[in-house]
Amino acid sequence: MRIALAQNNYIVGDVQYNLNLIKNSVQKAEEAGADIVVFSELALSGYPPEDLLLRPDLFGLIEGALSDLQQLNSNVAMVIGHPRQEGGKTYNSASLIHKGALLLCYDKQLLPNYSVFDEKRYFTPANDCPVVNFKGVNVSILICEDLWFTEPAQVAKLAGAELILSPNASPYYYGKAPVRGEEMSRRARENSIPVIYVNQVGGQDELIFDGCSSAYDSSGDCVFTAAEMSEDFACVDFDKATNHLSALQPSSKQWDDEEEIWQALVLGVKDYVGKNGFPGALLGLSGGIDSAVTLAVAVDALGKEKVNAVMMPFKYTSSMSIEDAKEEAEALGIDFDIISIEPIYDAFIQQMSGQLEGTELDTTEQNIQARCRGTILMGLSNKFGRLVLTTGNKSEVAVGYCTLYGDMAGGFDVLKDVSKTMVYKLAKYRNTISQVIPERVITRPPSAELAPDQKDEDNLPPYDILDGILEAYVEHDSSISDIVALGYDEDVVRRVIRLVDINEHKRRQAPPGIRISARAFGRDRRYPITSGFGRQFK
Repeated sequence: MRIALAQNNYIVGDVQYNLNLIKNSVQKAEEAGADIVVFSELALSGYPPEDLLLRPDLFGLIEGALSDLQQLNSNVAMVIGHPRQEGGKTYNSASLIHKGALLLCYDKQLLPNYSVFDEKRYFTPANDCPVVNFKGVNVSILICEDLWFTEPAQVAKLAGAELILSPNASPYYYGKAPVRGEEMSRRARENSIPVIYVNQVGGQDELIFDGCSSAYDSSGDCVFTAAEMSEDFACVDFDKATNHLSALQPSSKQWDDEEEIWQALVLGVKDYVGKNGFPGALLGLSGGIDSAVTLAVAVDALGKEKVNAVMMPFKYTSSMSIEDAKEEAEALGIDFDIISIEPIYDAFIQQMSGQLEGTELDTTEQNIQARCRGTILMGLSNKFGRLVLTTGNKSEVAVGYCTLYGDMAGGFDVLKDVSKTMVYKLAKYRNTISQVIPERVITRPPSAELAPDQKDEDNLPPYDILDGILEAYVEHDSSISDIVALGYDEDVVRRVIRLVDINEHKRRQAPPGIRISARAFGRDRRYPITSGFGRQFK
């Protein structure tokens, strides 16, 4: 039996677009001589459809698409992921269709309801595991979470399954691929059943789906892995007599470390801009490390013709920053403008002079600078339709080292889940491809340049210390005592945690951004804005 793995980049809610992708893959499967082609979880609706699942008209579109696929009357069987409703309940389902007939409809048993998942909000779990004989092979379907636990695969084995086909929508975070691969390998090895794992690929709002669809032999060996961060199509052969899978092509290259994160960010920007119909992107280019990395990601994702940047200097902006911003823009070949904010800032201050009289300079004036820049960028966005990319990293967003309606003004934050220390690593990685970030941008002390001789470390702990504390508190929910036990100064830990806690209101107003960690701000980490929890640990 020849099984095709169709790894596609779907658009949530665009059933017709997704149907066309599926039809194209069916055609490829026919040309490749496949007996069956497997698509990813909820392929027809895209994943995650969220509250679109509460709309009856979505299901009308899904039913029409399933009917269309049955009318293909293809010799190639299709495993199609889709939502379905029956008896007032909604299921996460996969249908096996062959020559116009529905051979099997499987409903997902285990519904994830943690991290970025909230499937129990929408779906009803099933409790059976049907097996169908297709061309002499007993085939079972298990969907995504079903394979992360032992029981569903064991039940399939007891029901006589000889091959498991698994549609998936498994979101990416750095380090997940080997964990996921080990789980799939374990299920195959535990039951001596080959597993065909098909994941979707692409960016969906904050989530990245990395693809990496795979085939695991009955011994648990991975015999094939599809492309990472891009669409792919491949076939494997199953020999029932030997219970063995064999790949028809070599596995695709898998990215490593910073290269993998870079490709995830590129995919996230490309799909957010493209799927939402923006003609391009723009950003404020400060001459600092964050905007330099954001610019390079944007150009790699969209091409230089679709990206432009603006340097908006003030009297505190160093000549070095202006020079470096120009060099970055020239290296990447983008349109670049310089617009001074001094007259705009002066006008603001003059208009408020009566109210500000007798007060000392503080962060108020610094934030007005940032808001002048935000207003310029949003004005250009309104005029030319390009999406404003903000440049705040996870370290800054965590502790509120950013300005509401200033540098936080925009539509998408590329580095929202990237720590400052990782930003530096990404800059060094990108320069190994081509030199687009000046070396002194990487080596000089970071500064917002909102005050004379300002340095980030005037307000924050050194980033290597800050990021270690943030990882423990934000990503692992460690307590103060746990973090201090790691070797951090208690006063510094308490200060950082307080900053994280009191700035939840800022994060709620921040633009969405790409998730690359196992615990990102946004749909992943959901804390109340109004909370007295931290007061108990003073």
